[in-house]
Amino acid sequence: MKTYAFRLKPNQDLRKEIDRFVKEKHIRAGIILTCVGNLKKVVIRMAEAKVINKYMGSYEIVSLVGTLESGNSHIHISLSDSKGKLIGGHLKEGSIVGITAEIVIGELEHREFSRKFDKETGYDELVVKDFN
Repeated sequence: MKTYAFRLKPNQDLRKEIDRFVKEKHIRAGIILTCVGNLKKVVIRMAEAKVINKYMGSYEIVSLVGTLESGNSHIHISLSDSKGKLIGGHLKEGSIVGITAEIVIGELEHREFSRKFDKETGYDELVVKDFN
């Protein structure tokens, strides 16, 4: 597995920058290994893709997980506010770094991720192709 680490600065869009990085590095099958940092604006989609919530304030990134591929990554985030209250969901564009975001990504070099519509779930779901 190849690994990458990078830091985002204040006012950068967390989702856009991860997507840009994946595209720039031609990552076909990536995973988020870890991320720590802070957001000042949060945009997350809740379960079943029906509700998008926006939050303003200072939120610590408690967890960031996802499968990454150019153009169609699937990323979930958990955050805590100043009182320790947790929120989370599907990370959307418009989530803006407050202080920093330190991100480590792993690339699964002999695999390729893609998405295909699944009649059972009604969503585009992960398809894994192995090159071994």
